Amino acid sequence: MAATDIHGDPRLEQLHAWLVSQLKTEFSLDTVSADASFRRYYRVILTDKTIIAVDSPPSHENNDAFVHCTQLLSQYKQCVPEIIAIDETQGFMLLSDFGDRLLLSELDASNVNHHYLTAINSLHDLHQVPADSLPHYDRERLLTEMQLFPDRLLQRHLNITLNVDQQAQLKCIFTLLADSALEQPQVFVHRDFHSRNLMLLDTPEGKDQIGLIDYQDAVCGAISYDLVSLLRDCYICWPQSQIEAWLDAFYQPIAKQLGVDRQHFQRWFDWMGIQRHLKASGIFCRLNYRDHKSAYLNDIPRTLTYIEQVAQGYEELQPLLQIVQLAKNKMDAAL
Repeated sequence: MAATDIHGDPRLEQLHAWLVSQLKTEFSLDTVSADASFRRYYRVILTDKTIIAVDSPPSHENNDAFVHCTQLLSQYKQCVPEIIAIDETQGFMLLSDFGDRLLLSELDASNVNHHYLTAINSLHDLHQVPADSLPHYDRERLLTEMQLFPDRLLQRHLNITLNVDQQAQLKCIFTLLADSALEQPQVFVHRDFHSRNLMLLDTPEGKDQIGLIDYQDAVCGAISYDLVSLLRDCYICWPQSQIEAWLDAFYQPIAKQLGVDRQHFQRWFDWMGIQRHLKASGIFCRLNYRDHKSAYLNDIPRTLTYIEQVAQGYEELQPLLQIVQLAKNKMDAAL
């Protein structure tokens, strides 16, 4: 990969100057990725190792939250990058390098069960981290996120205006979904625990270990949230029978702690997934219109299909099912 050209990009030039002051040795930069936020990542190549430089503009990103979560997770022995250096004013960071084994890029039918069981074990560990210092995933936040679905996807993207009855039905369903999330045990929630934010790390014993990244939006919230993010991933999907087996693998070791039977936990999981995918469909539209990242529009059909499949099994969600099918039909007609 060719070294990144810093010229003509004022922000990158500032980052480069900061790296020169920090490292005091020769290095080159390779672009790693630009994610759905305003953050950009670069691999800093030194003579004996590599590290990661992060451009995270403080006007757009909550870098204090990232630092706090990193310190908290590290304190409780979670596998997160080490913060080597940070400039809070400019929004630059140097982190240890987890490599390039992104879970999504390594998954196939032969290894997915192994990797997902490893990730589920990591989730159990993550849920032991105290979450009282984090923002709460409260009713207001849950409802605000779901409102992205009618505001951004239906109205802005598809030009669908709901009638008064549909709006009332949707509001009622949003309340049911929020109630379900809030009745669950409230734990440390990564909020983006999926295949694009999980790294596979090699250990001295030769076993895979899950490394966590992109956790700065962590909250204290429903215990099923990160599990839904993993098993009903917005970027890759698996057979329902396989999802059920992984759901059992998560549920069985902590059934007594959860205090509900398997069927009740299934509803928690299903309804939490609908909340997340309503939000995601709206966010993908926002990324298109606000940030000019149109590729995320390609992920909307998957999120709507998840909602459709789950809603079919619950009488209370039939009005939502009809609205989602209306949206899918309009999207199909536009192709």
